[in-house]
Amino acid sequence: MSTSRSAEAPRTTAPPRLGLRGGSSGAAVVALLVLALVLVGMWHVTQGTSGVGFADLVRYASGARERVGGVPVGDVLTGSRLPRLLAGAVVGIALGVAGALLQSVTRNALASPDTLAVTAGSYFAVTAVAAFGIAVPIWASGTVAFIGGLLSAALVLAIAGRSASTATTRLILAGSAMAMALDAASAVLLILFKENTTGLFAWGSGSLAQLNLDASLRAVPLIVAVVAGVLLLSRRLDLLALGDDTASTLGVPIRSTRLVAVIGAVLLTSTAVTVAGPIGFVGLAAPVLVRLLAARIRSLHRHVLLLPVSGLVGALLILLADAVLRAVLGAEGAASVPTGVPTALFGAVVIVVLAMRLRDSGAARNPPQGRLAARSGRRFVSVAVVSLVVLGGVALLGLLAGSLWLQLGDVALWLRGTAPDLIAQALDGRAPRVAAALLAGAALGLAGTVVQGTVRNPLAEPGILGISAGAGFGAVVVVTALGGGRTLLVSAAVVAGLATFAAIALLARRGGLLPDRFVLIGIGFGYGLSALTTFLLLRADPWNTPRILTWLSGTTYGREFPDVAPIAVAIVLAVPVLFGMRNRLDLLAIDEDTPRILGVRVERTRLVLLGTAAVLAALSVVAVGVVGFVGLVAPHLARSIVGPRHGRLIPVSMLFGAVLVSLADTLGRTVIAPAQVPAGLVVALIGAPYFVWLMRASRP
Repeated sequence: MSTSRSAEAPRTTAPPRLGLRGGSSGAAVVALLVLALVLVGMWHVTQGTSGVGFADLVRYASGARERVGGVPVGDVLTGSRLPRLLAGAVVGIALGVAGALLQSVTRNALASPDTLAVTAGSYFAVTAVAAFGIAVPIWASGTVAFIGGLLSAALVLAIAGRSASTATTRLILAGSAMAMALDAASAVLLILFKENTTGLFAWGSGSLAQLNLDASLRAVPLIVAVVAGVLLLSRRLDLLALGDDTASTLGVPIRSTRLVAVIGAVLLTSTAVTVAGPIGFVGLAAPVLVRLLAARIRSLHRHVLLLPVSGLVGALLILLADAVLRAVLGAEGAASVPTGVPTALFGAVVIVVLAMRLRDSGAARNPPQGRLAARSGRRFVSVAVVSLVVLGGVALLGLLAGSLWLQLGDVALWLRGTAPDLIAQALDGRAPRVAAALLAGAALGLAGTVVQGTVRNPLAEPGILGISAGAGFGAVVVVTALGGGRTLLVSAAVVAGLATFAAIALLARRGGLLPDRFVLIGIGFGYGLSALTTFLLLRADPWNTPRILTWLSGTTYGREFPDVAPIAVAIVLAVPVLFGMRNRLDLLAIDEDTPRILGVRVERTRLVLLGTAAVLAALSVVAVGVVGFVGLVAPHLARSIVGPRHGRLIPVSMLFGAVLVSLADTLGRTVIAPAQVPAGLVVALIGAPYFVWLMRASRP
């Protein structure tokens, strides 16, 4: 790795002050944090559903043995309050230290167990063990989570390439996409193995609810040992902040230091997941807050203080989030909302704030496919014709396949209106689903092409940018709170998707609408809106939760032709507009200066293009739910075959997107029929390996 700092990376750490100045200030910070933890802990322990208050606890501490509501105060304290308090402190310390380690070894302020998919990997491993009914001893459950988290982190760092310490956008895109794929795989297991995974959905957002003190007490020795071990690396980590060449000259073994630090971070994260589930973004926010504080208290730059202080801040964040949540919603109301929801919201804010301080990388970082010369017109025509034939075959397969397999003659009878009732009923249900999949796939392929060309980032797509999450949030608001019909659902999804895009664009325009900044702000919005969606789902009627979760995973189940009409109209209107802007798209995809020299109004054009993509993505959510990766995979496949010119790229990307979603929908409802896997999850499972290959191929 180079010692120079890339222009695209935010300044994550100041050069360490290796002297002892500010040591007393650092000790004062530690003392204040400990005091704050004690005070927050005292507030936290007074909250609960039993009615035991502060006065009751004081009397119990003084020796009185009272009952409140017929329950001994001591039983409430030791059976519920203290386990929750200890779990929050243990998990917060583990995640805070883990995040500080990952940020230090990558020299990236946006690195954390969540953005590097460590948390998602640990959660997937635990879910897989539960789903397949594998009996794992209690002491080994942490090992399962550790293996999943370690493999995920290793894969993300590998596909991000040697520039992982500086390429902020690339690293976070890799981690976010990997987390999406792992979350999709976890969701598949939750849907297919409902009996074995009962309760894992809520736990998957992070919960401090504990049966007793055992899990937290078992975690304490491991966390203490790991923290003590990584503190021995403090001097090496201080020197590593100076750059690889300098640190190596001063005798620091670079690879072994990074390896030990990453393993320590994964151990801490997997332990936290084992205790309380994946509580999001504490590992991001805590060390960021400490590094901001270090601008005034220089001794906090030293890892001997940075690591433990990050742990204390992490514990404080979790306990505050949990206490505030229960204070606002009440103990009964907050019981159904995991602590990970408010921490994810806070982490999303941190990502957005850091992204707004980002400087753009300048030249586009296109993978080899994006730099290919323009292909011949004959090839384009051949590809288009073959794609249309394949699309027809996939659509026909979608009509024939299912729990009841049909024949071509049955379709002919249905078209003439003379099919038997059973066949007519099957095709009446399948035809709208096939239409929804085809049109939504085409819209997502088109939107992905526009997004990638406009922001000059070949690894971006509407799902990663948060636009789909915004549309999904708007739709869930209607379903869970307003109970409106189809018109209100479509309107809410479009308005929410456009509002999300407008907010992202408004924030990204400060200092210029820079592509990398736009991408990272979109990722932050996606995380935050997903947390809000989870909050609404958990507060809604529990009988509706599986249905809404399935819809959010991307499904055509229950679709009717009126559900498809909005996306069909949008495509008819958008294609001529975008095709007419194809030359400007070609120029925007080159760099920031060329279109300006040739008279293109860059910001205005970019807003029009991205706004159109946002509408397409929002309406696709109405048609098939939230489906990721299509806007990433379809344009790349098209670009690798017909070249980068958008006049050819737009129609081929639409055809590829339609084929991908339709095929995924057909596979999802036939492979394990009569059970069904949402099309969005099938696409994610297909898209993840392609994304890994793509990023490996485009490494610097």
